[in-house]
Amino acid sequence: MTTALPEQKLDTLLARHAAVEAELTQQLAPEAFVKLSREFAEIDPVVGKIKAYRSVAGELADLEALIADPSSDPAMREMADEERHALIGKREQMIEELRVSLLPKDAMDERNVIVEIRAGTGGDEASLFAGDLFRMYERYAARQGWTTEIMSVTEGTKGGFKEIVAEITGRGPFARLKFESGVHRVQRVPDTEAQGRVHTSAATVAVLPEVEDVDIEIKPDDLKIDTMRSQGAGGQHVNKTESAIRITHMPSGVVVMVQEERSQHKNRAKAMAMLRAKLYDAEKTKRDTERAAARKDQVGSGDRSERIRTYNFPQGRVTDHRINLTLYNLPKVIEGEALGEIIDALITHHQAELLAAEAG
Repeated sequence: MTTALPEQKLDTLLARHAAVEAELTQQLAPEAFVKLSREFAEIDPVVGKIKAYRSVAGELADLEALIADPSSDPAMREMADEERHALIGKREQMIEELRVSLLPKDAMDERNVIVEIRAGTGGDEASLFAGDLFRMYERYAARQGWTTEIMSVTEGTKGGFKEIVAEITGRGPFARLKFESGVHRVQRVPDTEAQGRVHTSAATVAVLPEVEDVDIEIKPDDLKIDTMRSQGAGGQHVNKTESAIRITHMPSGVVVMVQEERSQHKNRAKAMAMLRAKLYDAEKTKRDTERAAARKDQVGSGDRSERIRTYNFPQGRVTDHRINLTLYNLPKVIEGEALGEIIDALITHHQAELLAAEAG
C-alpha cells in the first residue's frame, strides 16, 4: 500500500496557487512580476496533479458509497466494483507521482551552468577525449534548446582541449547536468597507436550553477584583477587589445581567466560569474562533506575525484558506476543523443533516495 499524502500540505499549495494567480492579475513592479511568475510556473504543474488526484479520490468515495449501499442494484454494484479496482490503481500511480513532485527542490536547479572539462591522465588522448565530452554536452544542450558559449579554452597539441570552460544557458540546465561532475574514463585505441592497443584515459568534469550576488558575497578588496593580451586563435584584433581578464581571489587562491570576447568589460563580467560559481561551489562542497559524514549520498555528492562513468569504445558501451547502469549505444551517447537516458536514470535514482530518506 502506498504511503498517504500529506493532505494539509496539498491544501497549502492549492491556497498559495490561488493567491499567486490572483496577485498576477494586479499591477506589479517588473521584479515582483518575474518572481511571482517563476513561483507560479513551478507550482502550477503540481497543483494540476493535486486536482486530478482529488477528483479520482472523490470518484472512488462515490463508488464505495454505492457499493456499500444495500439498496443499490446488484448489477450496478458489480460494475462499480470493477471501476473501483481500476481507479485504485490510477490513484496509487498519482500518489507516487505527487510524492516525487512534493520533494524539496534544489534551489539551484533552474540556474544556468558553467561546465569545466579538464584532460586528466592519458596525454594527447585525454585532450581528445575532453573535446569529445565537450561536444557531447554542446549537442545535448542544443537538443534541450539551451545555448552554449565558450568562456576559456586551452587547446591540446593534437586536437581536443587540455581545458575548456563553457557557459550553458536556458531553462533548468543545472537540474539535468549536475550529476555529470566527476571523472569520466575512456577506453579506446588512439589514432596515434600503431599496435592497435586499447588505452585508458580520463577527463574531469565540473558542473557549477551560476550564482548571483545575493548568493555569495565577494569583497572588492579581496580581488586582484589583471588585464592582458588574449592568446591563441581569435582573429586580427586579439594581439592588439588587452581584452583578456584574469581575476585572483586572494583569500582562497582561486584564479579565473576569460579571453573569448573582444570586450574587456564582457570578459570581466564573465570572469566574475565564473569566480562566484567557483567560490559558491567550494562552500557547498565543504557543507556537503560535513553532511556526508552523517549519511552517504553518492549520486548527489559531486565529488570531483570520483570515477563516475566509463566509455568503452571497443565494446560500444557506456557504464555509469554510481547506479550500475550500462548502455550499449556509445555512439549515440557521445553524440549527445542518448545522454538523456543516463541523466533520466540518475535523476530517478536520486529521487528514490530522497523518498527513502523522507520515509525513514
